[in-house]
Amino acid sequence: MRAGEALRRLGERRPLVHHITNYVSVGLVANTTLCTGALPVMAHAREEVAEMSGAAGALVLNIGTLDERQVESMLAAGKSANERGIPVVLDPVGAGATRMRTLAAERLLSELEVSAVCGNAGEIATLAGLSAEVRGVESIGGDAGAAAREAAASLGLTVAATGPVDYVCGGGRALAVENGHPLLGRVVGSGCASTAVIGCFAAAAGSADPETVAHALAYFGCAGEEAARTSGGPGTFEGRLLDALAAFAADPSVLSGRLRVSDAG
Repeated sequence: MRAGEALRRLGERRPLVHHITNYVSVGLVANTTLCTGALPVMAHAREEVAEMSGAAGALVLNIGTLDERQVESMLAAGKSANERGIPVVLDPVGAGATRMRTLAAERLLSELEVSAVCGNAGEIATLAGLSAEVRGVESIGGDAGAAAREAAASLGLTVAATGPVDYVCGGGRALAVENGHPLLGRVVGSGCASTAVIGCFAAAAGSADPETVAHALAYFGCAGEEAARTSGGPGTFEGRLLDALAAFAADPSVLSGRLRVSDAG
């Protein structure tokens, strides 16, 4: 699903997007979801996540601030979403940095039917079994295109590897997304927010195929470009990013000609 169609559908239907995410970026993720046109809920208690996911249009799992109880909540929510055919999007934050994070991401992928994975080049390379350097939650170099292709082939699902150019692969397709701005890398949680947008678009489409994921990232990157035009630095950029997301969602026609999504071969 292309960005304009997804945004119009989100505005009409206002689907619930359930996030089990990290406490560092929870506010930005919730506001990004709302500005994109969906309704956020950030429930993480094991006792309610299965019920909450059953009422949602998509489930987004983010392992940024991980503990064992959270993993169990993610599994319970994911199994509930799987039973109802609800798309599940995984952000494997920091996979490759520690054994715990890598094993948690692998467990979620093995026990759940995940629709799409979105991470930086190092995280995605780790899940593909490639060598990668991840320091904390940041990727140090790496070929995003190669990581996305290898991970999509080995995992059998849509994979997005983000960087200066985002690559989205799956089902034999490879797409490159060139929208974005360096200031996105200066705001903690911007990667989590971009995965939240993928969850919103998946809720609109009912799936997370490569085109839907690529257009979600292009919309988010385009909002970053717009925000950078008038911001004085990272502090003002974050607020203007939300403004741009909301403005594009209110009038998707403004995006015409601005999204740079191409076939990556």
